[in-house]
Amino acid sequence: MTDMTIPNRCRLVLILPHEADTARLAQKLEAALSGGDVASVILPDYGMDDASFQRHAAQLVPVAQAVGAAIILSGDTRIAARLGADGVHIEGGREVLDDAIDRLQDKMAVGAGGAKTRDDALDLGEARPDYIFFGRFGYDTKPEPHNRNLTLGKWWAEMIEIPCVVMGGSEVESVRTVGETGVEFVALSQAVFGAADPAAAVAAANALLDEHAPSFGEVA
Repeated sequence: MTDMTIPNRCRLVLILPHEADTARLAQKLEAALSGGDVASVILPDYGMDDASFQRHAAQLVPVAQAVGAAIILSGDTRIAARLGADGVHIEGGREVLDDAIDRLQDKMAVGAGGAKTRDDALDLGEARPDYIFFGRFGYDTKPEPHNRNLTLGKWWAEMIEIPCVVMGGSEVESVRTVGETGVEFVALSQAVFGAADPAAAVAAANALLDEHAPSFGEVA
């Protein structure tokens, strides 16, 4: 994000897509971040070997950090530390999450993904991650958010203090549906990086959130 005032409502998280051309992806990310408020960027490893992923991430981490957006890496936690990333995203279950929190949470954010049920989410939440993510990277193939992720996010936001991120759909308009639930963050990937103008997509997403997402701490 830039030096603008941080919105007091659901904010946007960008999930970087699988892209072999790192320089091209960096250009898309820079463009997207110029479009308005972005709380953070998550970079999955998409099954890349560690050396390739480190080279890939090394070109993307500075792009996000240059404008004040936190960048979170999903993959080998050592790579996040080497590159000075702002956080790690853990998908490996409770044992892996506990280990990452013990080793890293005093140095960087540790987020949790992979919850498919309320019981899964509560189990991960007991470890006190910095956020919990509802959705799967690369599965934003339909215009609307997945109903299960919406339901889990709404329930979580109403019950638990730990922030949650809900995966949106392949259309920018999906942020409205997510934002209206009162969750802290909505994630977009294809809707932004598959657009002809990523900056315009981010601007449109923020406009929808400004209009439809409730302010946090509103007095009834």
